[in-house]
Amino acid sequence: MNPERKIRLLVGKVGLDGHDRGAKVIARALRDGGFEVIYTGLHQTPEMVVQTAIQEDVDALCLSILSGAHMTLFPRVIELLRAQQAGDIKILGGGIIPDDDIPRLKEAGVLEIFTPGATLTSIVQFVRDNVPPRHLEETHVQGD
Repeated sequence: MNPERKIRLLVGKVGLDGHDRGAKVIARALRDGGFEVIYTGLHQTPEMVVQTAIQEDVDALCLSILSGAHMTLFPRVIELLRAQQAGDIKILGGGIIPDDDIPRLKEAGVLEIFTPGATLTSIVQFVRDNVPPRHLEETHVQGD
């Protein structure tokens, strides 16, 4: 078995926001960057996204929020992950998020926020540099 595995990412649209073009562009760029990517589709609840992240054993959860509900939805997702003993899943965010809210989201546990203007290359590189596989040691075959 290959001792390395691809980083697994879940791109999620949480809440009532009905715009997912950007999330699809990000998902494709991440996939093209060499990552395994799962996209949840629109109108997911925090509970649905967290459950999918756990079931799919992802290394990071990438949330796209354009609705302005980021100060409610991000902390709720983090709370649910921790309650499920999955707090080691990294949280990345993107969308329309005011600069003043970014430090508070990072303090709450969001690893990074990408706002309009972030390049696809910079997002892919950030993931490469900052999101290690969570269970790499479990993919090694134990010898005698």
